[in-house]
Amino acid sequence: MAKKMLKKKVQRKPAAKDLAAPVVDSAREVWLAGLGAFSVAQQESGRIFEQGSKLFDRLVAEGSKIEKKTRSGVEGAVDELRSEVESRVEGMKQQADAVRKQASDNWDKLEKIFEDRVARALARMGIPGKDEVNGLAEKVQKLTKQVAELDKASAAKKAPPKKPVAKKATPKKTSSK
Repeated sequence: MAKKMLKKKVQRKPAAKDLAAPVVDSAREVWLAGLGAFSVAQQESGRIFEQGSKLFDRLVAEGSKIEKKTRSGVEGAVDELRSEVESRVEGMKQQADAVRKQASDNWDKLEKIFEDRVARALARMGIPGKDEVNGLAEKVQKLTKQVAELDKASAAKKAPPKKPVAKKATPKKTSSK
């Protein structure tokens, strides 16, 4: 039995080498392909760099075109939006002015109603109103002027012009102690 095992072990070794050979060959081919790719990349890098630069310049040019188109479209939309907002603001200002005017008119009406009611209440109590008081004030001014004129006229008729009277000098008293 020992002989059989030795035979089996010996027979298995050459088979393992046969199996490993394709893997080693394949790994070597992969290594060589990597080296070849590296070499080709070095040779083509100048050409690729030049093409990449051209591509970059082309992309920048296309981006500029799109930016111009987009900018003009956006500016148009912004202008439309701005004019719409301004017209709405103007409309709101007009509405606010109308509301302000209406409030002012209503306040004036309310004041007038209040004044009329107070005047009627005062008239019922026998208290003269504004117009009556103003009329009486005018009459008092006229009468005051007439009285002043009459005083001047009567004073001129009654007394002739007076002469100034000289006062006698009184001697000063001296005090004695």
